[in-house]
Amino acid sequence: MKLAILSRNGKLYSTRRLVEAARQRGHSVRVLDPLRCYMRIGKDGFALRYKGQSLAGYGAVIPRIGASINRYGTAVLHQFELMGCHTPNPAAAIKDARDKLRCHQLLAAQGIDMPLTVFGDNPDDTDDLLAMLGEPPHVIKLTEGSQGRGVMLTEKPSASRGVVDALRGLYATFLLQEYIAEAGGADIRCLVVGDEVVAAMRRQAPEGDFRANLHRGGVAEAFALDPAAAELAVRAAKVLGLGVAGVDLILSARGPLVLEVNASPGLEGIECSTGVDVAGRIIEFVAAGATGTGMASRKRVRKPRGTKF
Repeated sequence: MKLAILSRNGKLYSTRRLVEAARQRGHSVRVLDPLRCYMRIGKDGFALRYKGQSLAGYGAVIPRIGASINRYGTAVLHQFELMGCHTPNPAAAIKDARDKLRCHQLLAAQGIDMPLTVFGDNPDDTDDLLAMLGEPPHVIKLTEGSQGRGVMLTEKPSASRGVVDALRGLYATFLLQEYIAEAGGADIRCLVVGDEVVAAMRRQAPEGDFRANLHRGGVAEAFALDPAAAELAVRAAKVLGLGVAGVDLILSARGPLVLEVNASPGLEGIECSTGVDVAGRIIEFVAAGATGTGMASRKRVRKPRGTKF
């Protein structure tokens, strides 16, 4: 199979591992910088070019699109889709997953539990918004942050109001969530590929922090996921239409909750922590979809609330 990987940097661990896994399985693979791809769009069809050469003939494309190039990167990915190229994560699904507010709305509409979340725009509503959330501590998140950036914890109502006022002054878009104290600063990263969690790791926040992201100094170890938590992670990815996803869960007194769904999860931490060849599993899944022996595409699930997947 002729495979493309959309990535700004072919030397990054995740991109490099996907290239290695593809070549080990006999595929032709090329890393393409999305910002060097350019498009022709017309009623007679679609075309893509890269540094003066046509990008026709690719059987599948794996997107590794960062938040900073989300708009253009997903446009390039969509152009590949319009040209008949298979992808495990469609452009629309990536955009939904990256917008935390929309992601939470889509998940909650399907009955997937998560920390209680509130959102508002007008400063006059701040006090009532915080009352809807309940007593602090409160977690405040930028809706398009990643790797723990733009996530804050406030322990007093006055602190919550101060952060909210400051973010509104910066015209930032954010949401507020309940703080799950019993999690003890830990979360579970589940790597979903197709209908299965192929690897899971427990991430623990460093002393004095509540964010367990490895980029924030958290430490990770392999984690044995119970069937209910694994099913929840797979359901969350399906709701958003993602074939490959990093689903972050937090263990609460009322059961596992979905914190976030990442459409471009890093592979280094989870491969090193678990010893699982995650890159290989992704390549096998993508190849099966491209050849029609697996799922041809990921279609977003829209079933009545409470329906079992």
